[in-house]
Amino acid sequence: MVHDKINFHNVEELEQLPGMAGFVLQRYPKKVRDRLGEGYDERGRYVSSMSTGCEMRFVTTSGRVRITLSAPMDEGDIVVYNGDFFHSMHRLQSGRLHTLQLERNEQFAEVTGESLRTGRFSPDVWRIFVSRSYVAGAGFQVVFHHLETFGHPVRPPVSEELPAIRWLAYGSSITHGSGATVNHNSYIQQAARRLGFDVLNKGLGGSCFCEKETADFFTDHQGWDVATLELGVNMRGIFTTEQFAERAHYLVRSMTAAHPGKPVFLITLFPNSSDRLVAGNHILTRANLEFADVLRRLHRELQLPNLHLIEGHDLLPDFSALAADLIHPSDYGHILIGENLAKRMSAFLSR
Repeated sequence: MVHDKINFHNVEELEQLPGMAGFVLQRYPKKVRDRLGEGYDERGRYVSSMSTGCEMRFVTTSGRVRITLSAPMDEGDIVVYNGDFFHSMHRLQSGRLHTLQLERNEQFAEVTGESLRTGRFSPDVWRIFVSRSYVAGAGFQVVFHHLETFGHPVRPPVSEELPAIRWLAYGSSITHGSGATVNHNSYIQQAARRLGFDVLNKGLGGSCFCEKETADFFTDHQGWDVATLELGVNMRGIFTTEQFAERAHYLVRSMTAAHPGKPVFLITLFPNSSDRLVAGNHILTRANLEFADVLRRLHRELQLPNLHLIEGHDLLPDFSALAADLIHPSDYGHILIGENLAKRMSAFLSR
């Protein structure tokens, strides 16, 4: 989405709220957000409004820029990049306007252009990335107010300055980045960097429920080239195995039918405490096993050339790579998953 000559990446809507200046960066359209969890658990309506994973991208000849942002609820971090080069990190406190004054490092003018153009992005692209909530640990909401380039022209990046492949990632809070101390350590960002992909992160912490509205949104979405679906962990204890199978089948069948040439990767549940409970035959332990089997059967039944199955336990073979809650990966765990996922996706895509 382009607004004020800025590319708002991973943003489906710029929402103006009554009595609030600026535009809220929304990863899901309102018609989808307002239907999530209908009749059973509506936390997805809140989580889907979190801006973590959104970016504001632009190119300007100005050596200095000012961008004004705010965080209406929880405070959180903004990470700034020049292309793939880390520039700075800034904390937005809730309820306050923050103007970030950013300067292009003079070292960029002293090295060869070939050295700077080795990443996914052109170094000319300013990337203002919404990272993580300082309070809740994963998502927080960000409002854009103004960009100042001091009389210099500004434009959105062109295709040659961006990664060629866009990756839609749907899943739980693990996909959205929970457990990582900064979002660029999350497994999605780690894998994307290794693969050279751009990311559309549609993770929904605690509310990845495979609703029909979500499935239809992804099916109609034309902005992705490859997708990963990390399914099941949030649906344990809320849905039966049969209900999970019905929803997963609709999601996968819809996406693969509408985009037959695009690779879709199913990721089974990552290791978590329910795999190793002292209590033994626990409902969540059974769900871990049964939900993973649902995805395996779905993969076998469809037998589609562009539908691939990846085992979550293969991506995270080290149980100590979890955080202390024994469900979210730590930074090390996210990086380990990202490395392994990039290798497996690359192997499938190179066939």
